[in-house]
Amino acid sequence: MRQLRRSLTLLQQREAAVELYRRVVTSKAFRFSRRIAFTIARDGEISPHLLLAEALRRGKRCYLPVMNRLGRNRLSFRRVGAHLPALSARNRFNIPEPVHAPACKPRALSLVLFPLVAFDVSCNRLGMGKGFYDHSFAFLRGSMRNRPLLVGLAHECQRVETLDVAPWDLPLQAIVTDQAWYKSPINHSGVKP
Repeated sequence: MRQLRRSLTLLQQREAAVELYRRVVTSKAFRFSRRIAFTIARDGEISPHLLLAEALRRGKRCYLPVMNRLGRNRLSFRRVGAHLPALSARNRFNIPEPVHAPACKPRALSLVLFPLVAFDVSCNRLGMGKGFYDHSFAFLRGSMRNRPLLVGLAHECQRVETLDVAPWDLPLQAIVTDQAWYKSPINHSGVKP
């Protein structure tokens, strides 16, 4: 799947980012969220950069993940924006991160938009294998808590028939691609993306 998404042309990537923007920007999840976590696309991931720009334009608080410096597979989230420090460091995977910016705990986020390697229509996901999001949002497992809303971002070509789910895999409320929204069949306290 990683090779498949990397094989998309620059034009296909740009078109996918525009379609992703069109699907998400009108959603209730985006419109009513005040604190939104984004990622920086890499390795062929679908890019949420247009959504990030729109969220900043609307005055939303926007955050990017920062890897735990102590080596544990957990994320913290640091604010980004026009009047905040730039991405000033690179983590061990060479991904730029904001370091000297206000932090937000995962529990305080409204909406988390993050990439994945593969997904199925039941909103099961395959990540990169290190469990950063699973560990960081483990407090949601088995909870009726409806925030933050976890939404995976992917190219439609990353959809597979079915994925095996491990006990530690965190279920998503929805996955959005350049072609469709997929909502989890599991009731997440009535949350509707």
